[in-house]
Amino acid sequence: MTRVLTLSLFLLFSFNYLSPTHGVFWEQSIIKLPTNQPQTQKLTHLHFFYHDILEGENITVVQIIDPPSHSPNGLGASFMMDNLLTQGPELGSKPIGRAQGLFGLASLQDRGMVMLINLVFSEGDFAGSTLSMLGRNPVQDTVREMPIVGGTGVFRFANGFAIAKSHWELSDSEHFVVEYDVTVSHP
Repeated sequence: MTRVLTLSLFLLFSFNYLSPTHGVFWEQSIIKLPTNQPQTQKLTHLHFFYHDILEGENITVVQIIDPPSHSPNGLGASFMMDNLLTQGPELGSKPIGRAQGLFGLASLQDRGMVMLINLVFSEGDFAGSTLSMLGRNPVQDTVREMPIVGGTGVFRFANGFAIAKSHWELSDSEHFVVEYDVTVSHP
């Protein structure tokens, strides 16, 4: 009994000593920003169109997981994509980047997807920068909101939201068009 108590006290002391509040390990992983300088944030609004090419020679969406036939609402179906982003709604409009990532059907009740997309910008002031969007996308709704959870380049430390609007009148079984209004806060 004494050995167990002694071992328990030793382990408790050891873990307490190495905990972030008592050791050097925690402080070394923190980046300290100057506190005497105000941190300013920019608010940036982006507007563009996203093109899913689902059929034909130049597809941009590929199914990577096909769920069992008894899966309700296609639950589990998963896709990879590399979609064109353009300034206007037409596929031939000026390209500004790519939407690269994955999405999957993740709801038993509706056509809700979970999406993980990197918006990779190739033109203008944001060329070489990315925004990361991660969240639920209820694709049966014409308008929906998804979170922006980070970014790189100009958008390092970004957060915000994206409003997606499906353009049913411009879309068909081969080509699906979505308008995006993205608002992000970043340094």
